[in-house]
Amino acid sequence: MNKKILLIIRIGIALILIQTLYFKFTAHPDSVYIFSQVGLEPIGRIGIGVLELISAILILFPKTIWAGALLTFGIISGAIIMHLTQIGIEVHSDGGKLFYLALIVFLLASITLYDQRRNIPVLGAKL
Repeated sequence: MNKKILLIIRIGIALILIQTLYFKFTAHPDSVYIFSQVGLEPIGRIGIGVLELISAILILFPKTIWAGALLTFGIISGAIIMHLTQIGIEVHSDGGKLFYLALIVFLLASITLYDQRRNIPVLGAKL
């Protein structure tokens, strides 16, 4: 895939992850509600926020793109599973916005991870 497109995808992932940090770190009522529903409030909310910040940073630097994409993939996979099993697609009448945003990040992280598969230590050498 084109390097410019991949860069735009990575920037998009980082921006989305960073944008959501405001809600997690300020204990926005919607964020508190979501993490309360899955029994992870407040430690999980703050912990996931920290992991998302780390992921957003890692995905922007060439040597750590694979790590940022892998971490993002894991975090967002968990978010999607929680939406489907405990929270529901729609949260506080948002029309499913958070769920669909998670799906977009999942897709973008998957594309990035696939592109970076050969850079993953140990596993990448075998691909």
